[in-house]
Amino acid sequence: MTPPTHYAVEYAINPWMDTSTPVDVRVAHAQWENLRQTYLALGHRVDLVEPVPGLPDMVYAANGGFVAHDIALVARFRFPERAGESRAYADWMSSMGYQPISTRHINEGQGDLLMVGEMVLAGYGFRTDVRAHPEISAALRMPVVSLELIDPRFYHLDTAVAVLDDRTIAYYPPAFTEAAQQQLHALFPDAIVVGSADAYVLGLNVVSDGLHVVLPSAATGFAAQLRELGFEPVGVDLSELLKGGGSVKCCTLEVFT
Repeated sequence: MTPPTHYAVEYAINPWMDTSTPVDVRVAHAQWENLRQTYLALGHRVDLVEPVPGLPDMVYAANGGFVAHDIALVARFRFPERAGESRAYADWMSSMGYQPISTRHINEGQGDLLMVGEMVLAGYGFRTDVRAHPEISAALRMPVVSLELIDPRFYHLDTAVAVLDDRTIAYYPPAFTEAAQQQLHALFPDAIVVGSADAYVLGLNVVSDGLHVVLPSAATGFAAQLRELGFEPVGVDLSELLKGGGSVKCCTLEVFT
């Protein structure tokens, strides 16, 4: 995780961002700290990445790359406003003992790359270039399933899909093309289908350890669906971070060992 020390909405690169809406950095930091403490209370380890001045979106650590087993893939961002984050996250990966791998084409890390068991679901359409998917598959030595996003409100895959365990996902069908919806249904016929009310508060932007699902507290309908299936939803308020187009998962780069 990266503290929101320099967090601000200084530009608009997704539909959630409105430069005319003020951001309270004090509240954002308190909400972010509550998320960090939630992870610690659930028994997880949280490493911190040093925030860099001039990179207000760096708080959305998930976009910094993809780390699984002995492989660390660093992001290549679409927008120049975020380009500097690649170096910051590569430096962190190096400090952790990894040798960061870059892709030739644009990839926005765990924003568009979600591991489910021994495969990776990979989004494209707004940020990550589909041409990066074969590169990613080769680097990670894992199969990659390409899924096209069509609603700009769900500009990253992690806004439209939640990975709950190695076999279970939840998703919001209207975020995807018909072909992508069919792919998801074929792979996960028992997936949770989430409604618009929960999707529109980025309710699918979650982190799950297979039992506890940390999710935006406003996604009450999704929380009820999770309880019915035996998961334990843990709601957190990240309303200030939502102003930049992110929530729980966006603020969390998961490291799979």
